[in-house]
Amino acid sequence: MSKVYLVGAGPGDPELLTLKGRRVLEAAGVVVYDHLAPKELLDLAPAGAERIYAGKKRTQHQLSQEEICSILIERARRGQTVVRLKGGDPFIFGRGGEEAEALVDAGVEFEVVPGVTTPLGIAAYCGVPLTHRQHSSMVTFLTGHDPEAIDWEKAAGAETLVLFMGLTTLSQAMRKLIETGRAPDTPAMAVRWATRADQQVIAGTVGDLAARIAGAGMKPPATVVVGEVVRLRGKLSWFEKLPLFGQRVIVTRAQEQAGDFSARLRTLGAAVVEMPTIAIHPARDSGPLDGAIGKLNEYDWLLFTSANGVRFFLERLDASATDLRALRARICAIGPATAAAVRRLHLKVDLMPEQYVAESLVAAFAATDLAGRRVLLPRAAVARDVIPGQLRQRGATVDVVEAYRNVAAEVSPERVREIFAGEPDWITFTSSSTVNNFVAIAGKEVLQGVRVASIGPVTTAAARKHGIAVTAEASRYTIDGLVEAMVAARQDSL
Repeated sequence: MSKVYLVGAGPGDPELLTLKGRRVLEAAGVVVYDHLAPKELLDLAPAGAERIYAGKKRTQHQLSQEEICSILIERARRGQTVVRLKGGDPFIFGRGGEEAEALVDAGVEFEVVPGVTTPLGIAAYCGVPLTHRQHSSMVTFLTGHDPEAIDWEKAAGAETLVLFMGLTTLSQAMRKLIETGRAPDTPAMAVRWATRADQQVIAGTVGDLAARIAGAGMKPPATVVVGEVVRLRGKLSWFEKLPLFGQRVIVTRAQEQAGDFSARLRTLGAAVVEMPTIAIHPARDSGPLDGAIGKLNEYDWLLFTSANGVRFFLERLDASATDLRALRARICAIGPATAAAVRRLHLKVDLMPEQYVAESLVAAFAATDLAGRRVLLPRAAVARDVIPGQLRQRGATVDVVEAYRNVAAEVSPERVREIFAGEPDWITFTSSSTVNNFVAIAGKEVLQGVRVASIGPVTTAAARKHGIAVTAEASRYTIDGLVEAMVAARQDSL
């Protein structure tokens, strides 16, 4: 049955969406979204869902309010599930009430899914509680579109005052507050893009905040908070103290692998831009891997040098007449991410090197007699031959089979320009392939002024071969090690 959901998208951080908001987005046939709704949330909707931009800025309206209501009604009458995705909360200066009335008048069923309104996001991410037993027991929300329409006698008495959408009329609003009795030295602050990695805060007083904002060139959208609670910001602020706060980081990993890395960076305050330079595809010919799986019980060792190797090995195993009961081999994994992929199959890892590179993996076999042993190595189509070459010298028979292919991802020149127009602070490389493919896609020249982080010496060597200087190299050749190196370099630069 068709229905319209008025969903609060929250103040900016996409992870602040409610569980119910996520559920209805995942079932949407149509998403009508605002300028302030986090764009990452659009990816939660099904791939085939219609996405309609209804953004509103002060001087530019993509659609009028009447047109938005008409779209909601018309799509619902088609029998579709419609999500109206609104920044903040639908019923806090979000025109959700107007849209709900229009739906009722049209006989269209609807639900309202609350969101974290911007002042609450500001309170949490700026360390400014809107209420506090010692400072404020009353909060007043105002819209700054028309200062002349506000009863400033009442507003001035609020211990905490929150002014939405009032940046362009702030001088007038602050003057009205002073005229109606608010002390000019009352603490005040303006916050732009609250809860996002590019959160901007300008603090001052009722008497000087407007001048400070003008001097800093802050642009809408921004929200203003007035009251003694603003003094707590220096003590309670945590978000802007995160080690990578405000850093814009490009992640070049394959799309399937970028999620955990991106999430780790975001928890440290970074704004992440995913630019996959690698696409992972199955082997062109699965015959050799299928043949090896057919005689799985003949192998003494099964070597995995990536989580992708585990993934595609398992896919071909599932497609075969064989299953894990045929596996008698001991298992070696090159590093913790690969080992984790093995353990998800409820298998044990018998050997893992101290450092997560091919040379270290070979060294890990130093105490193992490989003479006459059979080894299966399912891996990428193109890879270094250090492991099979060295193990063969030790007397092992090594079957190297293609399990998957790393190919250069397709990234349009327009997308490259868009990413680097945002003036990134960092780009991360997690393999030599990410380096080589990036240079082929974008060229090294775009990296001027951008810090480069490498997961280890092999990747660093690939970067230097292209004349790319590496700012930070992981001492542990893992994603966590890469993040640690970036944090250390960031702290050294402060």
